[in-house]
Amino acid sequence: MARILENYSLNLLQDAGIPVVKFGVASTPDEAAACAASLSGEVVVKALVPAGKRGKAGAVKFASQPEEVKQAAAALLGMLVRGYPVRKVLVAERIHAATEMYVSISIDQKTACPVVVFSLSGGVDIEEVAARTPEKIVTRFLNPLEGLTAHQSIEVLEEGGLDDTYLRKVAEVLRKLYSVFVSLDATLVEINPLFLTPRGEIVVPACVMKVDDSALFRHQELVPIAQEGSERAWRPLTEIERKVQMVHDADPYRGTARYTELEGGDIGFMCGGGGGSLVLFDELLSLGGKPANYAEFGGNPTEEKVYGLAVNILSKPGVRGLFVSHNITNNTQVDVEARGITRAIKDLGLDPGKFPVVVRAPGVNEAEGHRIFREAGIECYGDDITMTGSAKRMIEKMRQRYQLQEGIK
Repeated sequence: MARILENYSLNLLQDAGIPVVKFGVASTPDEAAACAASLSGEVVVKALVPAGKRGKAGAVKFASQPEEVKQAAAALLGMLVRGYPVRKVLVAERIHAATEMYVSISIDQKTACPVVVFSLSGGVDIEEVAARTPEKIVTRFLNPLEGLTAHQSIEVLEEGGLDDTYLRKVAEVLRKLYSVFVSLDATLVEINPLFLTPRGEIVVPACVMKVDDSALFRHQELVPIAQEGSERAWRPLTEIERKVQMVHDADPYRGTARYTELEGGDIGFMCGGGGGSLVLFDELLSLGGKPANYAEFGGNPTEEKVYGLAVNILSKPGVRGLFVSHNITNNTQVDVEARGITRAIKDLGLDPGKFPVVVRAPGVNEAEGHRIFREAGIECYGDDITMTGSAKRMIEKMRQRYQLQEGIK
């Protein structure tokens, strides 16, 4: 899934007629002070990163004077928030609310239907509210063919305990939010909190938005602002991970190519995915090897997709060998796989006689694929060797080539 940074999310909501806070974006302390001056009064300075729980991470600060804004921005810029470097900050007017609500629309994993969640206990982690007082949360599953009706919106808010005075006003915002959710092929739109001011105004001060990256071809306006792969919020994507993401997205309907970079390591790991690959990964570790990455491909990818994945795996500094292994259930044409991998090795100027490569590739067109591998000087197997046996053979070749007695460094 692709995450939309908060400034863009707020713009998208505003374009849909939903009231949002006034804000600006700054990349220096002076720019932050200038943004605050244009807003007047108290402001909130927030790290602009695709990560949640920024308040708990110390990435949200309040200020009122220009010097305070500068200090807040200086403290945030350059820091790491859940692994993401802060290069910009969002400076927004500070709203004092009478009521803080929680609203979200997402796709329920079990029913594959849209689900609306509402609570008057906004402003804190919804997980905490659910654990302490589940009765304060209203959940409503929707028929995707019918959408969210005006009647359903009011029912949800009434059940959540919202004052009758504001039912129609908040219901209108909720329905507009659902329209945004559907029109953008979103997987999550979350507002926490949704402010109700003492004057009875509705204001959105923050928004988390995620969209289906497989549907981006329908939303060219989102392509420049959607951070693909950022669903893996434990850290930002590396340069190689972004490149492999592009390889996959270039032809998303023919096979898969996935890559996760690991610290250190010298064995390029390119396998078929699933439990078998996890076993292979553990086998390499148990034998003293250290994979440089975890990558999987399958579903009969094109030669270009295999080539792109292999090139990126081999491009990581420090990679001194390539291990390719999968089962027949990988459903990949072995000849197509062989052409992609051998072309990558050739284009990078690697000599299989000196650069250890082991391939275990049973499957469709196996004989032709193995012929291509062997003509390129690459050691390959089919079902004549087990998957764990292929991992052992990879370690043997690494030790033979680099003359290591114990382990692979």
